[in-house]
Amino acid sequence: MPHLQFEFSFNADSESKRKFASKIMEHFSEIMDTGTDHIGITIREFEDNGLFLGRVKNSEELIAFINADIREGRLYEQRRKLALAFMKEINKFFNVPLSNMYVIFTEHKGEDFHLYERALKSWREGEDPLKD
Repeated sequence: MPHLQFEFSFNADSESKRKFASKIMEHFSEIMDTGTDHIGITIREFEDNGLFLGRVKNSEELIAFINADIREGRLYEQRRKLALAFMKEINKFFNVPLSNMYVIFTEHKGEDFHLYERALKSWREGEDPLKD
């Protein structure tokens, strides 16, 4: 169960967040070669200088951090493609400059991800963990 955490230095409207989350799920499913039913997304919004990134000198500029807890096994190329897809969607939906984003991946064994009915298995190409 990937947990994709998006932290923004601004507030976004509900409809934009819903559409954004849907696009993020599509990208994750396609790039990481898996289903969508197990994807968790969190959007946290901070105001009044609640986020800082060293390269952003103007406190008025928008910032976004992305923490992605994923199952181990994906290739570097997949992670890089996903990071860039996240950044492009954030730029498209919320006008955050691409240089004002930071993506961090943390990999876990499949058994570290638990849903009510079971723990997930390690990732395998082309799998959908809730249909296996």
